[in-house]
Amino acid sequence: MPETVIVTGASSGIGAATARHLAAEGWQVIAAARRAERLSELVEDIRSRGGSATAAAVDVTAHHEVTELVEATVAEHGRIDAFVANAGVMPLSRLDAGLVAEWDRMIDVNIRGLLHGIDAVLPHFHRQGRGHLVTVASVGAYQVTPTAAVYCGTKFAERAITEGLRLESDPGIRVSTISPGVVTSELADSITDPEAAEFMRAYREHAIAPESVATAIGYALTQPAEVDVNEIVIRPAQGR
Repeated sequence: MPETVIVTGASSGIGAATARHLAAEGWQVIAAARRAERLSELVEDIRSRGGSATAAAVDVTAHHEVTELVEATVAEHGRIDAFVANAGVMPLSRLDAGLVAEWDRMIDVNIRGLLHGIDAVLPHFHRQGRGHLVTVASVGAYQVTPTAAVYCGTKFAERAITEGLRLESDPGIRVSTISPGVVTSELADSITDPEAAEFMRAYREHAIAPESVATAIGYALTQPAEVDVNEIVIRPAQGR
């Protein structure tokens, strides 16, 4: 029986690449995100290549939706082997821009979304005596750049939460933080602040493909049970 993994934020970018990569490696993938149409296209593509995947329209900011997703996965497949907490948003802005609604959205998706996933999967990981949670953070979890104070704050929090989970976890439960640098994705498309948008155009001059991050996630997930890959930072060889 193939191992089962939930990937959030799977409708594009790193999430979609991770779903494809893990399905190609033989995982049973549950691709979760808000955009159901995109998920359907992803699942169709995976299945056309011989992989196994299902789509789940889920908003990670809704605790009950994440819990129901995990419960449904366990009911159908008997267990959940891994959870890739990849859902995230990045509407950068200066603090004096006062875009409070966008800051709240980042906190809700990037931090609360991760916590909702942890709360949903941990009881099953404990019951099974095994499981692997992967957080997709950012190099913004290690450094702060202009216009990114709130975004980096959420990524610092993600890294801290994941490390706390690692320290608290029973043997058999593995925890990894994957921190990409600039990646080709839709994340920057949500930036409404003109100064932040201009900064990101220069910052994102050099980028790596989301498939490179998916490979790193796959590496962490497929190590022997006695090996826990705690952190991976992956970024362009040129630029930042």
